[in-house]
Amino acid sequence: MTQIICGVDVSSKHLDAHVHPAGIFRRFSNDIDGIGALAGFCRTHGVTLVAMEATGGYEREVLYLLAAEGFALALANPRHVRRFAEALGYLEKTDRIDAAVIAQFAQIRRLPRWTPDGENLRRLSAQVLRLRQLTEMRAAEMNRRRLVKDEQVLASFTQVMALFSREIKTLEASIAALIAADSVWSKLDAAFRTIKGVADRTVARLMADLPEIGTLSSKAVAKLVGLAPMARDSGKSTGKRPVRGGRSSVRDILFLVASITAKYDPELKAFYERLSKAGKPKKVVLIAVARKLLVRLNAKAREVLTKTPLCS
Repeated sequence: MTQIICGVDVSSKHLDAHVHPAGIFRRFSNDIDGIGALAGFCRTHGVTLVAMEATGGYEREVLYLLAAEGFALALANPRHVRRFAEALGYLEKTDRIDAAVIAQFAQIRRLPRWTPDGENLRRLSAQVLRLRQLTEMRAAEMNRRRLVKDEQVLASFTQVMALFSREIKTLEASIAALIAADSVWSKLDAAFRTIKGVADRTVARLMADLPEIGTLSSKAVAKLVGLAPMARDSGKSTGKRPVRGGRSSVRDILFLVASITAKYDPELKAFYERLSKAGKPKKVVLIAVARKLLVRLNAKAREVLTKTPLCS
């Protein structure tokens, strides 16, 4: 039986839908009424899967509302879709073309089904993201402040920094409360902290941005985060194995924590020293330590999840 897929190109104002293989196209507004009309359009044409790209937020409401309507959903990596389009000969790029390509990509790639996050995970993700934004803004203000001499301007910096600090403390307390109140997260929190150097923000980032932790193999989780070496071989040539892609928010904090655990965790410290003595570049050593740290965290999460079913 041929699967009927609706590819949806999502923008801030429009939803461009293409039903494959029928080739039917329709544009809707990206609001409650438009999403409802899109759902009716999909039902009319017997759509069995709705696929769209991860756009950084514009797709969230569409996904949740269509999920509530009972549709099977899939999310595609925009970079993969663009390269697929070029492979098909689509050098031009329009919303209509993108919708058609998304549908074809979903059919060929057989994308895994997207399932909605629980309410707690949505709240945690939103708060962790905001905490990261505020932390980055505070760091930027601190860098700017170093060059300022004018007293009035310095007073302005002081007020803004105080505001950032208050908001950061409020979010940290809220995040800690969310984790403590969840039976699974609280156990994961305790398990992760057995590794020296892993603290509040690392735990929160893992919960929010890597909810799959503990459910994947070591290789799969390393690839998902972007810490798995990628082969670059051709013929007799054997290239370097760089890391690429993945979830930068998780990778960034693992790099930071890896530099700490390499000093205080006996196993990771020995691993770091062994690679350093072998003459490996510092960046390569740090990536390897971060990957080993992630594998350990994943193993600890798997142990917790085998004892406590995930319910968040």
